Amino acid sequence: MEIIKNKDYELTIEDITLNGEGVGKIDGYALFVKDAIVGDRIIAKATKVGKTYGYGRLMEIISPSPDRVVPPCPVAKACGGCTLMAMSYPAQLSFKTELIRNNLARIGGLTDIEVPPVLGMDEPFRYRNKAQFPVGYDRDGNIVTGFYAGRTHSIIPCDDCLIGSDINAGILAAIKSHMLKYNIKPYNEELHTGLVRHVLIRIGAATGQIMVCIVINGDHLKAEPELVKTLQNLAFSDDRKIASIMLNYNTRRTNVILGTECRLLAGNPYIEDYIGDIRYRISPLSFYQVNPKQTKVLYDLALSYADLHGTETVWDLYCGIGTISLFLARNARKVYGVEIVSQAIEDAKANAALNGITNAEFYVGRAEDVLPTKYASDGISADVIVVDPPRKGCAQSLLDTILSMAPKRVVYVSCDSATLARDLKYLTAGGYAVEKVQGVDQFCHSGHVECVTLLQRKNT
Repeated sequence: MEIIKNKDYELTIEDITLNGEGVGKIDGYALFVKDAIVGDRIIAKATKVGKTYGYGRLMEIISPSPDRVVPPCPVAKACGGCTLMAMSYPAQLSFKTELIRNNLARIGGLTDIEVPPVLGMDEPFRYRNKAQFPVGYDRDGNIVTGFYAGRTHSIIPCDDCLIGSDINAGILAAIKSHMLKYNIKPYNEELHTGLVRHVLIRIGAATGQIMVCIVINGDHLKAEPELVKTLQNLAFSDDRKIASIMLNYNTRRTNVILGTECRLLAGNPYIEDYIGDIRYRISPLSFYQVNPKQTKVLYDLALSYADLHGTETVWDLYCGIGTISLFLARNARKVYGVEIVSQAIEDAKANAALNGITNAEFYVGRAEDVLPTKYASDGISADVIVVDPPRKGCAQSLLDTILSMAPKRVVYVSCDSATLARDLKYLTAGGYAVEKVQGVDQFCHSGHVECVTLLQRKNT
């Protein structure tokens, strides 16, 4: 059957992608349809047609999936963030469990691994401790903040994201009011003109400390003292308070949000937070997990899988500001952390000192460079290696070094079960067995899911 562009087709959605596109088939031809979920019977207009698959626009829901819900967010359909919000939360967790199981089997060849249900949240809203709002104009020339529509840089106005903190709206309103009062223009991405690019807001869930960092295409704002006073005078419903107000300079013609240089306007150049009883110092450029409740679940699993008794040497690769490293150091003889971002390593060292931890040492550099060098030149061994790589997973050269070092256990924390499965296949071929896999829902209402995996060296 030939699929014709701009023609309507009736189909049932059988699967869903990480980007929230429903997948249905017409005589074996796959059509990807945004805003459709598994179980929907729909009419879709074919908008882009390829040889084996195409894309469609949802025109009508003939019969809704039993898992379909009305998204509580008014901009959920337009915004590119919460791609699964039209699916009930239990169904989201089931989808993510199957995603992990299918990737392990299809990509990793791991068909006999038990994959328990993904660990979800009791309340999957208001969980994010970080938000980055682009700033621009709407069609009427009003200054707006919000989020980009999917696959675009068109701003969908939204000051109160339902998965973010309820403090955001008041802070954004104060900044927009200041911009209007002093004729400060938003950044124009196409022309590389204007000043204010983004507003970054972070909050310490345990401490109530708030950071406001304004990203600008320049090095100063008009009336900076007045802005500081306005923000510091904001009242919140509890003990939360703004502890850090900063500018970040990004004058490059780039889609990257943050520049490399910051200037403090008021307070401290960081905020602090706790995960368990470990205290962390967080700067604007630091990587810090966005879901504090689920991060505690994730790190407790990693610590449990590491099975430390106080005598082990542990390497924590892609360590960020030392979040997992410091959890491990309490129960290990020595922990070495590696991270490519120099500011994060400075934070990691400060965090170790803040907690009185003296058995953690940190190195700046790529994990695939630092670990082989330290192993070859310094002869540093490892009883346990923990990796928490970016979405692309681990470089093969790093996996080769892990296999050469032959630690008793490898704990792999992953934000992409596809690259996790690829790397597990390589490690299992090199002499390791996958003992446990557990998904943790760090990113409710999106297609992403974290996994913690325990690998044990065979014959140990």
